[in-house]
Amino acid sequence: MGSEHDLDGPPEADVPPPRRRHARARLVSILLVLVVVGGGGGAYFFWGKVFPLSAQGRAGAPGAAGGRTAPAGRPVPVVAAAARTGDIGVYLNGIGAVTPLNMVTVHTRVDGQLMTVAFREGEVVQSGSLLAEIDPRPFQAQLTQFEGQLARDQALLDDARIDRERYKVLWAQDSIPKQQLDTQEYLVRQYEGTVKNDQGQIEATKVNLIYCRIASPITGRVGLRLVDPGNIVHAADTNGLVVITQLQPITVIFTLPEDNIPSVLDKLAHGVSLVVDAYDRDDRHKLATGTLLTIDNQVDPTTGTVKLRATFPNTDNRLFPNQFVNSKLLLDVKHEAVLVPSVAIQRSPKGAFVYVIKTDRTVAVRPVTVGVTNADTVQVESGLAAGESVVVDGADRLRDGSRVELSSRSPS
Repeated sequence: MGSEHDLDGPPEADVPPPRRRHARARLVSILLVLVVVGGGGGAYFFWGKVFPLSAQGRAGAPGAAGGRTAPAGRPVPVVAAAARTGDIGVYLNGIGAVTPLNMVTVHTRVDGQLMTVAFREGEVVQSGSLLAEIDPRPFQAQLTQFEGQLARDQALLDDARIDRERYKVLWAQDSIPKQQLDTQEYLVRQYEGTVKNDQGQIEATKVNLIYCRIASPITGRVGLRLVDPGNIVHAADTNGLVVITQLQPITVIFTLPEDNIPSVLDKLAHGVSLVVDAYDRDDRHKLATGTLLTIDNQVDPTTGTVKLRATFPNTDNRLFPNQFVNSKLLLDVKHEAVLVPSVAIQRSPKGAFVYVIKTDRTVAVRPVTVGVTNADTVQVESGLAAGESVVVDGADRLRDGSRVELSSRSPS
């Protein structure tokens, strides 16, 4: 019969070490399994909420979010427009610059001190308006001097003429030799030349006095003043006093490819007045409308283009000298053409096509032949009839036979 210690088994302290290690390892394994299971469930819950996947929306399934077509059976919202009949212009586009018909750099024609400036910078002056004045006193003094010389030489001429008449009488009486009469005749001619020279100097001085008052040679807008009053100006100065630019009318010089020359010359030869529109740098806002004036007489061999000049009334002064513009020459007008918005035209390797909306609210791919394109309007030469509705927005998710739903922005 054993003792109490033998009946209860050996104490915990006496359990062999390998058995304790085995129990600890099993406990750690159970904890790891619980952690993995719990983490997987949480991840599944999270991704299921953020990226829900349906039987039709799994990766690779038709109609997935990354695809170009809508889910099967769901209509695609689109915006439609009806093809219409109208007129469309055939334009030749070119780039150019605003060029004044007349631009004058005002110079002084006499040397002297600039006394006054009679214009304000930026104002419009008329032809003949006073711009500036040079000190006229030196020329007035010269005029007085030359007038005095003229009076003296005129008196000598008159005296020589009187002597010539006397010598004629004396020679007729055989009182003097013929040589003395001839000498007096030559003296009269000499004084006549001196008088003419004096008269020329007087006229030149009067002209210089006129040049002391500088007037505008054209009607136009004056620029910034280049010389201030009080400075000594010379006729040989290169900068001048001010620049005057004619603004009304004004012209635009633009270029077109040489291939367009025959069609333009044909219109001009038949006396057709061609309309030219000038647009801003962004080619969005029309600045002015004018007419073609002429075409240059040669092609630039470096660019293969020819220059044309168009004139504009420019009553609102929207065209400014040296301003860059986009020019559009109206060469012809297509009447009764089938027109659609340019965004309705789709492109493929086989050519242009449109999505035509049928009566059952499905679309059909319709190949078309595109003609003239003008801004946001395109002429359809064949493949579409006036009145048919075409998709202008939302075509990127369509295919032949897709169901569509007209958006509220769709025209009736």
